[in-house]
This record gives sequence, structure tokens and C-alpha cells, in this order.
Amino acid sequence: MKHTEFLRIGGGAGFSDDRIPPAVELAEQGQIDYLIFECLAERTIAREQQTKLQNPSKGYTPRLIERMSAVLPACVTHQIRIITNMGAANPESAAIETRKLARELDLGDVSCAIVTGDDVTELVRSHPELEIMESGLPVESLLPKMIASNAYLGADAIVRALETDAQIIITGRVADPSLFLAPMMHEFGWSYHDLPKIAAGTVCGHLLECGAQVSGGNFADPGIKEVNNLSELGNPYADVHRDGRFSISKVAGTGGQVSLATVKEQLLYELHDPKHYITPDCILDVSELELLQLGLDRVQVTSALGKPRTPSYKVTVGYDDGYIGEGQISYAGPNALERAKWGAEIVQDRLKQRGFSYSEFRIDYIGMSSLHGLPEHRALPYEVRLRLAVRTDNKSAATAVGFECRALHINGPTGAGGGIDPVVKSVLAVQSVLIPRHWVDPNLQIRKITA
Repeated sequence: MKHTEFLRIGGGAGFSDDRIPPAVELAEQGQIDYLIFECLAERTIAREQQTKLQNPSKGYTPRLIERMSAVLPACVTHQIRIITNMGAANPESAAIETRKLARELDLGDVSCAIVTGDDVTELVRSHPELEIMESGLPVESLLPKMIASNAYLGADAIVRALETDAQIIITGRVADPSLFLAPMMHEFGWSYHDLPKIAAGTVCGHLLECGAQVSGGNFADPGIKEVNNLSELGNPYADVHRDGRFSISKVAGTGGQVSLATVKEQLLYELHDPKHYITPDCILDVSELELLQLGLDRVQVTSALGKPRTPSYKVTVGYDDGYIGEGQISYAGPNALERAKWGAEIVQDRLKQRGFSYSEFRIDYIGMSSLHGLPEHRALPYEVRLRLAVRTDNKSAATAVGFECRALHINGPTGAGGGIDPVVKSVLAVQSVLIPRHWVDPNLQIRKITA
């Protein structure tokens, strides 16, 4: 470690397609000990399970090599350890490819350890009585369409991987804050009995997990919430002390800001119950949290509270849920909205004439109604974009929507243009179940990759 009194942890990414240059800045200029890449949304891992079925050597996050190519040289030079869930459905292949990349970059034999065991597909399949959290129905109804089920593992599994001394830890599904809590537990010797510290580390992880959201991204609003140099927005890092105190900051000279306002907004993000936020590591309570602006772009956070972790893991069940079909077309000039409405009626009539029906049919007038519905009183637009989208189990019915929408160019109201090719995509849906922790723990595997 480069720091004797604290640990510096950088947030390298907040989602799978996040920007890469801010992570490079952290590695090169941030004097960090750990660089964490959080790249799995709820549906992402089920999508990668599909990829792995088609090609057993794939199934990790597609931008893994691009990210590693950018940050590995600085991380090796500065002895920065990397933790990431970019392994997705295939941590082993991700580790093999990362080690191969390091050799190609003349960085030597960079060590990798993987965490597996989050894939509980067969466990869920063998327990059809499990209750779906969103509906209360048994999971049995999803089993014929299930693609994969993955448990949200906690920090303890990553701690075991860190104990191998590998420079890079690659996981599948792990709870987002746990990726950041793990190095604190490892370096400071925290245990799950140290609830105030575990709670503090979980808050810290929650603030860092979405990357630049805590340093001004998704916060800025011109004339209302100004943020400097947003085009060169920097990612955050945390300075964490052994007693659990920590502060959020960013690399000096990068764009954005770290303020009480940005930290509070990210703190409340996805925090459904501030007094009872359940993670695999603790039940977090932020109702008495204290925030203090220590200086420019630095906010200190203290007084997190926590209760012991639950005896269960949350599991995301990914399943095939049919198709979405979509078509779009634009209308411009006087009376544009009325012509768009007429075009929508025509498409609906033609689809009925062809014998198609849909479980869901959505019509949006982009610029007028796509977010908040069509208002009663608003000036009529000079241009409007008509979007029609459907849900169906019939791929042909999904395809027909875009075809009929595009046909409005010469078969509908005047002034249509700017259409798009018909869009049809399969729907990858997710729901959740809880399973006993002891079902999963014996299946956890932590090992170094030597290939």
C-alpha cells in the first residue's frame, strides 16, 4: 500500500458502456490503491449468458479488453489492484484474455483471480416453489423461459480472492457496493461484526458505484445546477480511514464537481428505504449520516448505521419475454401533431386488417408526450416524431409494426419523412427471488488463473 493511514479507491466505471478516459486519469494521476469497475446492470449478465451459450469462450463484458488495454499499463506501473465484475457470465475467460493482453502489452505475467458461484440457475430450477418478489407468484411460471439466475454475492467472496495476492480480481454477479467494500475489509481487517465500519464501507461503495454521477454527471442542469467542464468530467475516488471515516473527491483539474449536492443526489439514488437498504453485507441505515464539505471537490461522510446481513441472497432471474417491435417517422410543418396522430391510427387499422394483436401497444409523440403524456395545454409543435412500439410473443407481428410505419412515407398523411428501418428485438426481462445463503456459499470458488 502507498498510504499508511488510509486507502484510496477509485471508481473506474458505473456501467458497461461508461467512458474510459476518466479511469485512465485515476490510474495515472489519482495515486489510488484500487481501481474498481462496476459494469453489470440487472439484465446484462443474462444477456452474456446467452452469448456464452453461443460461444463458450465469451460471455464476459464486451468492452473488457478495451478497458484493460487503457488502464493496465498505469495499474502495473503504480501497483494498483483492479476489482471488476466484467467477468459477467464467464470470469474465467475474462481472466485468461486479460492475462493474454498483459503479455501482448509487454507487462509481464499479470496475476488474476476469479470469483464464481453466483450462477444459481440449477438451484432455482430445482426449487420451483420459490416466490417471485415482484408478484408473489412461484418462480415455476418463469422456468420454461428462464435463461439464467444469478445471486448477488457480497464482499466476503472478493476478500477471499484478494487474499490470493492477485493484482486483478474478476467476478460475475456481485452487489455493486460490495466491490468497493471488499478492499476495505481486506486491508483494514474489518469483519462483519464491525457493523459501523461495514455500514460506512457500504455507503462509500454506493456513492462510488455509479462513477461520475457523484462528481457531477447526471446532476448538471444549465442555469439551475451548473457544473464546470462537463465534457472532461472526472471519475470519483474515496479516501477511506481505518475507523470508517471517508471522503469523496476526484482528480484535481478534471471536470465536474464533488459537493454536498452531488453526494446527496447519488446517496438517494436507488435507495428505496434509507433506514433499511438491504445489501449482501449489511442492512444499511443512512438516516443519521453526516456530510461535511471539507474543501474544493471533497466531501466527508460519517455516522453510517448498519444491522446484520440477512440469511438470504437476492437472485436475479433473467428470462425470455417475447419481442418488442418498433417504428418511427417524423412530421413537420403546420398541423404536424394532427398528421402524426392520423398516421398512428392508420398503422393500427392496417395491423388489425392483417390479423395481428398485441399484449401492449404504445404510441408516443416524441417532443410532446413520450415522457409525461400528452398535455392538455401546450403550443402545437412545428415538428413531431411519431413512435409506435408493441410487445408480443409473435416475431412476425413485431416486425409488421415497423413495416407499416415506414410505409406511411407514401401511404399516409402528407409531410412524412425521416423514418427508420423497422426494429425488432427480443425482450430479456428480469424478476427476483430470495434463496437461503447456505445454498450458495458452498458453491463459491476463488482461484488464480494460470493459463
